[in-house]
Amino acid sequence: MCGRFALTATPKELMELFGLLEAEDFPARYNIAPTQPIIVVVASDRAKPGSNLPERKAMLVRWGFTPGWVKDPRKFPLLINARSESAIGKAAFRAAMRHRRILVPASGFYEWHRPAKDSGEASQAYWVRPKRGGIVAFAGLMETWSSADGSEVDTAAILTTGANKVIRHIHDRMPVVIQPEDFARWLDCRTQEPREVADLMTPAPDDYFEAIAVSDRVNKVANTGPELQEEVVPVRSPEAASRNRADDRNGDDRQMSLF
Repeated sequence: MCGRFALTATPKELMELFGLLEAEDFPARYNIAPTQPIIVVVASDRAKPGSNLPERKAMLVRWGFTPGWVKDPRKFPLLINARSESAIGKAAFRAAMRHRRILVPASGFYEWHRPAKDSGEASQAYWVRPKRGGIVAFAGLMETWSSADGSEVDTAAILTTGANKVIRHIHDRMPVVIQPEDFARWLDCRTQEPREVADLMTPAPDDYFEAIAVSDRVNKVANTGPELQEEVVPVRSPEAASRNRADDRNGDDRQMSLF
């Protein structure tokens, strides 16, 4: 899954990658959490023939998808992710998969390795970023929820898929990444039905991301500085460390017995 991510690129970088005419100025954000506003890229309204206006635009939405048919969002679970394998068959996402596919710009995302409770190992946070740096585009879905009084809230979820080899030792899911050459096809909801973009919803290549162990400061939404992405030595619980030391001693004994 994807429960936290970061976007530290500049508006200019965003405009260049996504072919935007403009992008409002925004600060670097190192710890974006559910319910917060996020920047997404959507297809522009159909331009008139001969127009030179860009095909895409950026907008702010709330991270936490709310289907249009929900009566009271307070009684509906917060949908920050959608499984790409089943989204088209889910009532919550079916319409958005067909009509409102989006791109979610990010500099990377955070993931947690959470061992079984009886393993004795401690949880470890990781900052997962493109090896070559730059901006990554997550596949997303958008829905505009309207209240009884007529007010509207634009909401979004990030699509996930099975993890690749680099991420699998941390978590079994990861965000779907859309490559620049596929932006147009993914955003084209007029001619590209969900089944025609299913091939885009696959794990990123194994050499695309790198995972860096970071401190548990990212767990707190109030922590928002660049220090969240500083590399640390992976945490090991006392129990796990003790087992490893015992294994090392046994290994030494076995090696000594050979001579």
